[in-house]
Amino acid sequence: MEHPINNLPMTTITTEQVKELRDKTGVSVMQCRKALEESAGDMEKAIIILRKKGGEIAEKKSDRSAVDGRIVIKNDGKRSLVLVLNCETDFVAQNDDFKTLAETLTTIAWEKGIDAAKEASQALINDVVLKIGENIQLGHIEEIAGDTVGTYTHFNGKSAAVVALKGGDEAVAKDIAMHAAAMKPTYLSSNDISEDTRTEVRAVLEKEVLESDKPEDIKQKMLEGKIATYFKELSLLDQDFFKDPSMTIASYAQAHGATVETFKLYTL
Repeated sequence: MEHPINNLPMTTITTEQVKELRDKTGVSVMQCRKALEESAGDMEKAIIILRKKGGEIAEKKSDRSAVDGRIVIKNDGKRSLVLVLNCETDFVAQNDDFKTLAETLTTIAWEKGIDAAKEASQALINDVVLKIGENIQLGHIEEIAGDTVGTYTHFNGKSAAVVALKGGDEAVAKDIAMHAAAMKPTYLSSNDISEDTRTEVRAVLEKEVLESDKPEDIKQKMLEGKIATYFKELSLLDQDFFKDPSMTIASYAQAHGATVETFKLYTL
């Protein structure tokens, strides 16, 4: 009997061959057996067939929404590499193969550069898509460097922060990164708030104050107080430090010989 695809004689595929291919690729027994049958028992050809199949599946699923995923960070105290890998569901985001893929891509970016990680990503992603069956997309990759860099990643990989300081040490930077991940400020300082934003906020809060029956001078003080409070909550440096509310982030950094130069938030 001739092989239906490549006209080679039909080869008997053994359980040991299927197990070997499964150990090498991690895909299902059925997929391994089909690939071995198609390759007439040639292990290397079977692996190529599976990779091609993974690419086809990934292409078909690429238009499906991938809004979940995982954030991975590498940091040495001077340089931080942040990688976001997206998938469709939290179930896959917690899958060991998905986690390993995210770590592998982060290591490539860390050691060989962001472009190298992007170049390697599709083949690595295709292999995992074949196993998992969900759309997986390489999201954001970014490097942050500074005098002192600290990071925090939430245990589920859904939120993270990077803080770069001038002076201080990594422990202080990590504390501030943890605070930023929890409190999610929009700006580093109130100086970063545009005049257009200030005008919009004033208009909204002014309407609230006008509806009160207080005297005009009290209304004005109320308005300025509301505006100050609103922007204090949005500015990292002005926020009360969550570990010690008697200090702002700015004063906490200053007490440890540091100033905050920048911060980045990442959320899924």
